[in-house]
Amino acid sequence: MRMDDQDESRNVEDVRGSGGGGFRPVHGISLGTVAVALIGGWLFGINPLQILGLLSGGSTSSVQAPMEPGQAPPQGDEQAKFVSQILRSTEQVWTTVFQERGATYEEPKLRLFRDAYPTGCGMGQAAAGPFYCPQDHIVYLDLSFFDVMTQQLGAPGQFAHAYVIGHEVGHHVQNLLGIIPKVDAQRSRASDAQSNALSVRLELQADCLAGVWATRSQREKGWRLEDGDIETALNAASQIGDDTLQRKSRGTVVPESFTHGTSAQRVAWFKRGVQGAQIDSCDTFAAAQL
Repeated sequence: MRMDDQDESRNVEDVRGSGGGGFRPVHGISLGTVAVALIGGWLFGINPLQILGLLSGGSTSSVQAPMEPGQAPPQGDEQAKFVSQILRSTEQVWTTVFQERGATYEEPKLRLFRDAYPTGCGMGQAAAGPFYCPQDHIVYLDLSFFDVMTQQLGAPGQFAHAYVIGHEVGHHVQNLLGIIPKVDAQRSRASDAQSNALSVRLELQADCLAGVWATRSQREKGWRLEDGDIETALNAASQIGDDTLQRKSRGTVVPESFTHGTSAQRVAWFKRGVQGAQIDSCDTFAAAQL
């Protein structure tokens, strides 16, 4: 993809030089299993910190006060610049979409961190992947995850990375629309299987919202998709489907444990957002079949 001279967001905070309490490694599991932990941790499904805590034998149930905001990323950091440009394009698109609905869009922060960092949802860790915290309205990203996508998950390409950010901002949109609080309330009264099913619908909706952003941003803001860009995002969605990750890690698939949806579902809902380009195209909760 070509962002060229696209604007950068003022909402990217760099805390990579801050002490975040130290990285607590996940003991006793392989890198492949860490990738599988992304089923529940990456892309917020719904509390990645709690899942990572269980994997590491710890507890992350208490909400911790986040540290002070960081500074802007340094000049010359191309990855940070790319993230900032993508975030700015989401701000522009969702501001317009909310205006069309007679509402005001509140821009989220995106905080770059390394290894571990305290958040409004608990201690964020790089092994959990990127995630959105609805308590503090911040997307958290360790840029090394893009290397994991390329080298471990089989999902390379800049647009695949952009899709990740678009998905996490999609969770912010859900939060502003009151969808996340409503789902959280339903999950608190539901069985494990019902709770997982609600989580799947939440995640697939965020995939769809990422598709809405991709289409509208390219169309309205003038950046350019190159040959194969959409395919890289669809491949990323496919590689992180619950069924694909479970099959890679243990050779079997347990549908009732899904929290994000199958590879086919993730691809289908991202494509629906790309084609529909509207929030109303993404009502996974009203869909009879996903």
